[in-house]
Amino acid sequence: MRIAVVDGQGGGMGKTLVEKIRETLGSQVEIIALGTNALATSAMLKAGADEGATGENAIAVNASKVDYILGSVGIISANSMLGELTPRMAAAIAESPAQKILIPLNRCGLLIVGTRDEPLIKYIEEAADLLKTIIAAK
Repeated sequence: MRIAVVDGQGGGMGKTLVEKIRETLGSQVEIIALGTNALATSAMLKAGADEGATGENAIAVNASKVDYILGSVGIISANSMLGELTPRMAAAIAESPAQKILIPLNRCGLLIVGTRDEPLIKYIEEAADLLKTIIAAK
C-alpha cells in the first residue's frame, strides 16, 4: 500500500500527517513525501516517510503511482500554497486514480461548506483514522 503525502511551504502539516499515519498504521504502509519544495519534503522525511521527492515533476509523476494521496484541499487547486502548487501538480493529483483524503484548510482560499472549524490536528487525526478504516475494509 503506497501513500503519498503532499505539502508545501514549511511542511508542518505534512510532517504531522506522516507522524499520525505512522502511529495509526505502523510499517504496513509505504509513505512517500511529495513536497512542493525541499523544506517540506525534508520535514516529512524526518517525520518517518519512507522516501521523498520534490517539485512539480516529482508530484506529477508519482501522483498516479500511489494508492492514496493525503494533503490539504489546496493540493487540487492550481496556484494554492502561495503559488507553490502549480497547475500541473494540481491536475496530476486531481486526475490520479488514487483515493484522495483532503483536509479542509480555509487558508487555501477555499471554503468548504459543511466542515466544522476544528484545530488542524483534529483534521489530521480524522484523516489518518479514515485512511486506516478504508485500508481495513479492503
